[in-house]
Amino acid sequence: MEKKKRILTGIRPTGPLHLGHYTGALENWVRLQDEYDCFFLIADYQALTDHIDDIDRIRSAVIEVTLDWLAVGLDPGRSAFVVQSHVPEFAELTMLLSMITPLAYLQRNPTLKAEMDRIEATELSVGFYTYPVSQIADILLPKADLVPVGDDQLPHIELTREIARRFNRTYGQVFPEPEALVGRVPRLVGTDGQAKMSKSLDNCIYLGDSAETVEQRVAGMYTDPTRLRSTDPGHVEGNPVFMYLDVFNPDAAEVEELKDRYRAGRVGDVEVKQRLARVLNDFMEPMRQRRRHYEQRMDEVKEALQEGTQRVKEVAAATMDEVRSAMRIDSYTQSVPASEPSEQASLSRDEALARLAAAKLEPYWNVDEAGGPVLFRAARGAKGRPPEQKDRAWRSELIEALELMSEANVAAVRREVRRRVARSP
Repeated sequence: MEKKKRILTGIRPTGPLHLGHYTGALENWVRLQDEYDCFFLIADYQALTDHIDDIDRIRSAVIEVTLDWLAVGLDPGRSAFVVQSHVPEFAELTMLLSMITPLAYLQRNPTLKAEMDRIEATELSVGFYTYPVSQIADILLPKADLVPVGDDQLPHIELTREIARRFNRTYGQVFPEPEALVGRVPRLVGTDGQAKMSKSLDNCIYLGDSAETVEQRVAGMYTDPTRLRSTDPGHVEGNPVFMYLDVFNPDAAEVEELKDRYRAGRVGDVEVKQRLARVLNDFMEPMRQRRRHYEQRMDEVKEALQEGTQRVKEVAAATMDEVRSAMRIDSYTQSVPASEPSEQASLSRDEALARLAAAKLEPYWNVDEAGGPVLFRAARGAKGRPPEQKDRAWRSELIEALELMSEANVAAVRREVRRRVARSP
């Protein structure tokens, strides 16, 4: 029987989960349980980065998140629920990977930058800056093949792949390079029309909300600000109520009929919102029932965490044995032979420059790209059309050989490539 590929994905326990978590992640997780060996992580270490003064909140949220997982249909009999801080190897691997992760990559990580904009600089800790490395360790420790994420996390998956390649080239093959899987609805807007649901913005519909609470939240939803009366023609594009209907109403024909009436000014916001509330409550009622079941059986909830964590501990111990052996830090009291070089021989700096010049490509620094801070483009002064970009491994090998870990180094290499290209026939 073919061995199942493995998934690692997780959530920071900072509060209950909402519909945005479901469409962006949990829906995929439930479906993937039968196809993959799934590890679902409660990343409490990472929650500490900006909630270190509110441990009670994290403790409560660990149980809330577990109940939400069980409510949506995640099965601890088929998947492993794991508490990050209860597996010491996550912290150990984070420390070791931090030694090969360029600081510039963390400083220019778009997800980290967005979080930094949200938090006062004086409140930022060293742990906050290094939590992207912790996320990399989360993925690599169980040797995950696939990582279900929201679209805002795609740059982070590319960084994880980059660090896996760096480790493998330096110490020998240990880690696979994981792929990303984006949910059916990469980002669900908030009830106020903001870019995404967020607990801090209070624009969420939570998975554990009662039917009455859902009705209240839907009644207060943002719609079309240009529409003053129910008889005015309305806009459905960018209207959160219709965006939710598109996602959650299985009757597509009914949604289209409502849209036609709304555009023509033949249906008011109240009727559309009432229909959405019924759709959401029908969708969420099975979750409420499962949640009530487990709330009355909290021993089963705690057992799910304990058993899943123990299973991951065994996997983590095996991986760290490989990591320590590859790095030759598993023993300092006996002679240890050097690890075998990776299959791909390292390029010298001059070879890497020659390869770029021949390809008529120059590096540039652009942190807004999902592919990572360092990308390649046609070199200035190149004659003719440069060949197409190579694969990720080719790019990664050049980055390593030329030490393209800072904007200054990238600029220096770019100047040298341009000089060589200008001299070429």
